[in-house]
Amino acid sequence: MAHAVVEWTDNLEGDFDIKKFLSLIAEIMRERSDGVFPVGGIRVRGVKLTDYVIADGKSTDDAFINIEVLMGAGRSDEFKQQFFDQMWDRLNEYLGDLYDRRPFAMTLYVFESKGWKKNSIHKRLKG
Repeated sequence: MAHAVVEWTDNLEGDFDIKKFLSLIAEIMRERSDGVFPVGGIRVRGVKLTDYVIADGKSTDDAFINIEVLMGAGRSDEFKQQFFDQMWDRLNEYLGDLYDRRPFAMTLYVFESKGWKKNSIHKRLKG
């Protein structure tokens, strides 16, 4: 299981391709050939924000992307540090000079969780 929720401010419209950004996150997770993130458990979704206040609230140009990744417990601290450092670098590379073009902030938070799951997508993938 690895789920990512990407929130972004609506004033970023046209500054980057959000669908490609979401697909890149899923691709990075799928690239783990050791099954750390089973493909059938990957979910990446985007939420465009229309109501927000950033910093002092005085600029309509301020923008942000917030990424929250939720995954099951059990991965080593070393793995998490290495994997999410690489993800962070690739996402920033994708965004290119966005930080230079406008006031912009991005965050990536990682959470581990225990939960209940039922998933027949794995069966389809084995098909």
